[in-house]
Amino acid sequence: MERFDVLIVGGGHGGAQAAIALRQQGFAGSVAIVSRDANAPYERPPLSKEYLAGSKPFERLHVRPVAFWTENGIALRLGETVNEVDAQGRRVVLQSGQEIGYGKLIWAAGADPRRLDCPGAELAGIWSVRDRADVDGIRAGLGSGARRVVVVGGGYIGLEAAAVLRQLGCSVVVLEMQDRLLSRVAGPTVARFVLDEHRGQGVDVRLGARLQGFEGTSGRVAGVRLEDGTLLPAELVIVGIGVVPAVAPLNGAGGDGSHGVAVDEFCRTGLPDVYAVGDCAAHRNPYARGATIRLESVQNARDMAAVAVRHIRDDPVPYDVPPWFWSNQYDIRMQSVGLLSGFEEEVVSGAPAERKFSVRYLADGRLIAADCINDAKALAQARAELLRCI
Repeated sequence: MERFDVLIVGGGHGGAQAAIALRQQGFAGSVAIVSRDANAPYERPPLSKEYLAGSKPFERLHVRPVAFWTENGIALRLGETVNEVDAQGRRVVLQSGQEIGYGKLIWAAGADPRRLDCPGAELAGIWSVRDRADVDGIRAGLGSGARRVVVVGGGYIGLEAAAVLRQLGCSVVVLEMQDRLLSRVAGPTVARFVLDEHRGQGVDVRLGARLQGFEGTSGRVAGVRLEDGTLLPAELVIVGIGVVPAVAPLNGAGGDGSHGVAVDEFCRTGLPDVYAVGDCAAHRNPYARGATIRLESVQNARDMAAVAVRHIRDDPVPYDVPPWFWSNQYDIRMQSVGLLSGFEEEVVSGAPAERKFSVRYLADGRLIAADCINDAKALAQARAELLRCI
């Protein structure tokens, strides 16, 4: 049985950063990354932006040059899925049946796109935006002449894809079942601003829209049916309705957590010598006023990876970083810090009409989060204030 001193499951931002940090901190033991993706670790945010637009080739998305991993003694086991974790035996079992032993395990498997359960959901031409293969499929559809696109979900991923596809000349409809866009991550002022921007670019945004199912021709999607009977023609559909943490093998081994796997301030799970980082790690967060949450962001994956590695290196530092998010849509740079859940008041600085403004979210008179539109200075100020408030 092959064995590594540190085995990392997941080749996304968290997994890649963990391997890099181990070597940067002088760890001389054996390290491997097991990833179900067939590609060496690469940046995910550009998938729904520059890579979809065709303005950045895939080779420029690599976290490190492909040769880096071999040169630094980091084994890559690509195109492999971990089906089982044996925490007592300190081994994992791959879908192929191969077993790999470990001294320490860092689970950085992230999350899977939430799937729609409705008639026609199996039709070709319906995509998520989670990995290179998804976006290659979308681009292939565009190359075959698809120009009518329906985006299901008005969150960051769906809106970023809508912006790119509109700029590529597609007819785009965005369906959001809530009464505003970005309902989980932005307040009403920012939601209205983003809605106006997309409609101003010619995107047909429909709020309160409820999906009934998909209709197809010869096995491919041809339309989206709404509950009110409306049929929207579509050669491509992009679904962005959230994710499900990929933790079934950990929970099957005794990991704690119904929505992600629970970790402590050092990213340790309840399993011996098993850490979890990134989208799948449920942790008590001081910026959520002590609530246990998961954070789906590149920044969080990297920061948690650094915390786990420092603990492995006997240099423990607890995870305590203000959450930070960003999104690019058209020429809008949206940056957010903190968590706005439970805010009581919005304080707007600047003018949305000028496309440069910020919104501070307050609870009990104290800053808990801020959204900054084309305003990096306001973001830095809000982040500094958040650090003082905790």
